Amino acid sequence: LGREVRKLPTLRGRTVMTVFFENSTRTRVSFEVAGKWMSADVINVSASSSSVSKGESLRDTAMTLRAAGADALIVRHPASGAAHQIASWTAHQDDGGPAVINAGDGTHEHPTQALLDALTLRQRLGDIEGKRIAIVGDILHSRVARSNALLLSMLGAEVVLVAPPTLLPVGVSSWPVSVAHSLDAELPGLDAVLMLRVQAERMNGGFFPSQREYSINYGLSEKRLALLPDHAVVLHPGPMLRGMEIASAVADSTRTAVLQQVTNGVHMRMAVLFRLLVGAEEVAG
Repeated sequence: LGREVRKLPTLRGRTVMTVFFENSTRTRVSFEVAGKWMSADVINVSASSSSVSKGESLRDTAMTLRAAGADALIVRHPASGAAHQIASWTAHQDDGGPAVINAGDGTHEHPTQALLDALTLRQRLGDIEGKRIAIVGDILHSRVARSNALLLSMLGAEVVLVAPPTLLPVGVSSWPVSVAHSLDAELPGLDAVLMLRVQAERMNGGFFPSQREYSINYGLSEKRLALLPDHAVVLHPGPMLRGMEIASAVADSTRTAVLQQVTNGVHMRMAVLFRLLVGAEEVAG
């Protein structure tokens, strides 16, 4: 990953469509760059300028894109399970249908974010197994938290969720994690901390008294950064709310791997596209 990436012919002749029903910068751009670096024809389908804005159903939109020749549909949607539903609609007994990649479905999952976060942690820490990693903040509304909790636990990490009780989902006791409410108590024993944005756009009630109180209790300040072991790394999936969940000085610190995550996002999404479109047989060969 350290060498210069030149444009590859790997996906020449393949059509990759990004279909985003929610705003995105990092995920959408990195998927587009990944496809273009591998010579795919990348088409950005904007929900606001498509027939969805006229009332077309999600199923009709998906089937239209399939009929138009999509080899891959990269989907972000506010409804949990949307990508899975699209995959079931567009599957075909003859060719299997297009590859459908979940770029974030509601508060459910964000698989490629977890993959790039795991890659970043391996680069910074070495083996993830046995490392203690905290996911901090708005767990309730975070698809990033769910995907990371599952993947990092599978890789042998000890995952702890740190959040106020009001920002923890029902059923969190069934996740392969522990739960804590004091960030200060956890910091000295961590190898990594993944900070989450408070997703105010998904909230319709008072989940905490004020932004100031949230920042006091769960924001990663310079003082809190100093409580982490020297080797510990800070991650954030973006976008960051500077001054709320993370101080600007911390966000810009060399301890923070935010831009490394973005770079790894392109590389990891190249790998996902290659695996799904070229196939496991060629990978093995």
